[in-house]
Amino acid sequence: MTHKKTFYTEAAYIAGLLILAFGTALMERADFGLSMVVAPAYLVHRKLSQTMPFFTFGMAEYVLQACLLVVLSLVMGRFKKGYLFSFVTAVLYGFSLDACMALVKLIPDGGSAERPVFFVVGLLLGALAISFFFHSYLPPEAYELFVKEIAESRGWELGKVKTIYDITSCIVSVILSFLFFGFGHFEGVKGGTFIGALLNGWLIGKWGKVLDRYLEFKDGLPLRGFFQS
Repeated sequence: MTHKKTFYTEAAYIAGLLILAFGTALMERADFGLSMVVAPAYLVHRKLSQTMPFFTFGMAEYVLQACLLVVLSLVMGRFKKGYLFSFVTAVLYGFSLDACMALVKLIPDGGSAERPVFFVVGLLLGALAISFFFHSYLPPEAYELFVKEIAESRGWELGKVKTIYDITSCIVSVILSFLFFGFGHFEGVKGGTFIGALLNGWLIGKWGKVLDRYLEFKDGLPLRGFFQS
């Protein structure tokens, strides 16, 4: 029997935030296509930064996530305090992402050989980060919160809902790419994006089983009720 180590849910939140930002930065460096979840924000960033250079990838993230939270509130028929704090998470993630983007740029250029490595590592880290988020009561990003809320309210399997959401996001990304940069032009949406759309839900499920096998998640602070009300 595997002895589980205690891992606080608040630490899972921080781990998810930082790991996701770094994984996304690696995938952007690989240029095989970003995660289907963040691709829409990346496309908005690329388009608006042409006229507003200050508009970063991180800024695009929390602007779009604010819109998604409005949609979630309408679908669920109510607004939870956790939705507001999810926007705080989005802002924190946005700053973390911009910092990680700058950090990854410092890695010496290893040529085309490094790109597949960056992509695979980034994809795996992204799935791990989301699994950490799902083990915390603290509000995740709006993307993950949307999936979690819909799955729990409908009694659907989390991994399947995530896969459906990812594929939908992938389709939206393709449409935005064509609208912003011309029909047939794939910007930020490439082969790796479609691979991620198919594998991400499965990878999150696998990471979840690994975490549950070796870690016992416990609350370190008595705040769960506050965020879930």
